Amino acid sequence: MRKRSEHEDHGSADRWLLTYSDMITLLMAFFIMMYSMSVLNLSKFREAAISIRSGFGGMIQGQGKSPLGTSGMFGPKPSALQGDTAGVSWKVVKPLVSYIEGSGKDKVEIGEDQRGIVITISSDKMLFQAGSSDIRPGAYQLLDKIAVVLGKIDNMVQIEGHTCDLSPRSGKYPTNWELSTARATNVLRYLVEKKKLPPWRFAAAGYGEVRPVAVNNSKENRRKNRRVEIVILRPETLYGKQAKESPRRISNPEDAVIQRSMD
Repeated sequence: MRKRSEHEDHGSADRWLLTYSDMITLLMAFFIMMYSMSVLNLSKFREAAISIRSGFGGMIQGQGKSPLGTSGMFGPKPSALQGDTAGVSWKVVKPLVSYIEGSGKDKVEIGEDQRGIVITISSDKMLFQAGSSDIRPGAYQLLDKIAVVLGKIDNMVQIEGHTCDLSPRSGKYPTNWELSTARATNVLRYLVEKKKLPPWRFAAAGYGEVRPVAVNNSKENRRKNRRVEIVILRPETLYGKQAKESPRRISNPEDAVIQRSMD
């Protein structure tokens, strides 16, 4: 029998290095993956997941139908609050949630979506009379509870007015644009002027009937669409960021390059 040469013996003895190097490479890849997962921004991951799933027309658990559906609805319904969200501690918002649930106010809902924490208040027989933007006296207690929560946080707040597709009943507001904007503004003014909350944190917007949460084909659905939403924006939301730089002047692209660079 022919004996193996010393070269063959040496090569066989070093083969274990291949297996060892493969194992080290896999371990390094594993720990890199674990490290990347440990620094994951959960809020941005949640927003990306919702956006991707809704983009493919899928159902989002606790948030209704995809915003790309054919129902004509503006977007998914805010899901129930689950612990800390939008940079707001659950301990801060819990008293408001308990008040809404304990008082049996079926015309008020609180949840969260991509924007942040959303407090939805029905306009009908809760905030306003039909066709009016004057806050009903019975709504002040609820707004006072909301003001307590807003006073304990630093988030930016956007107040949005919404209507159904019916024209305003009174002649004071020619269209739903004016009515929805006036309602949002009056809620903002109460929180800022009466409750002394910092005005720079607030913004008001009126969307009229263009952002319904239900199809305007029944009395009940129209009631759902007539609402005011107080949105506690997430810290990373675009609307919650203050401009750090002054806007640059827009230059005419037909001007000479030297002239545009001087602008």
